Amino acid sequence: MSKNIIKPVIADADAINHAAGLLRQGRLVAFPTETVYGLGADASNSDAVAAIFKAKGRPSDHPLIVHIADIDSLGDWASIVPEAALKLAHRFWPGPLAMILNKTPEVPLAVTGGQQTVGLRMPDHPVALALLKSFGGGIAAPSANRFCRISPTQALHVSEELGDAVDMILDGGPCQVGVESTIIDLSGSKPRLLRPGHITGQQIEAVLQTELTTPPDPSRLSANTAALEMRAPGMMAVHYAPTTPAIRCSADQLPGKIRQLIADGKRIGLLSYQLEIMEINQVRVLRLPEQAGNYAQSLYAALRELDSLQLDLILVEQPPQTESWQAINDRLSKAAV
Repeated sequence: MSKNIIKPVIADADAINHAAGLLRQGRLVAFPTETVYGLGADASNSDAVAAIFKAKGRPSDHPLIVHIADIDSLGDWASIVPEAALKLAHRFWPGPLAMILNKTPEVPLAVTGGQQTVGLRMPDHPVALALLKSFGGGIAAPSANRFCRISPTQALHVSEELGDAVDMILDGGPCQVGVESTIIDLSGSKPRLLRPGHITGQQIEAVLQTELTTPPDPSRLSANTAALEMRAPGMMAVHYAPTTPAIRCSADQLPGKIRQLIADGKRIGLLSYQLEIMEINQVRVLRLPEQAGNYAQSLYAALRELDSLQLDLILVEQPPQTESWQAINDRLSKAAV
């Protein structure tokens, strides 16, 4: 990491207008959304978009989501805006839902990872919306972290991880949702749920009055086929991951696992959901909320805290396998084995 750390700036009106000016110059601005902090660039500027990939160490064939200011902007980026997209936008926007649509010819392939589809969403955060309005265009923005690492939910996380690879960091406080947006693919004949999020598949099905399909498990596909399926961010088998090895354990497995690791002299961290475990010298325990929404809001910050302690292993108590926990389990399945 560079030694020149860019410090976050409180996102008042002057800072937001300055950030919009930087975006027009083709520079990178990190900004808060309700899900995680994004690393933003002018989505119409291929060189600026390329700088995102360089800053993150992200492969160029991984598509980005374009953030837009309003529903009317859909037609600026999508060649066809199906009725399903309008229904979902009117129901869930602004909010943590991204839609994959067939792109217009003007959308740079740098944004779409070389594909003929583009991901679009309208974020539900006052700073993000003010930035979009001041900028006057679409902002391509993946999470503001190194590729495949833990997503940032606080401005300081961006500063610590990206150093001076970003030109400005707008501080809008902690993210309220805490996990990335739901992604629904509407570019084909049937809607597909590509990534679960705060907005559940059941909620989407209720609006569309049709059942969602899901993509195949990328780990079971050939490399060429998996690349074709990579229509959206966050579809890697390993993602959102700490540098410290992490494993998930059921509540009944955890006590024995902890005793074994202590006997082996290991220093461990534990993300606890319900199980009461006493913290001792070799065990750092973080207790997360029992309600799914609050758990999601706290998850990445807790993982980052444990990852900073130079532990040998992070244990994660397996949360419930229910619809409301689907997004959390999806992230944990990629962050911990």
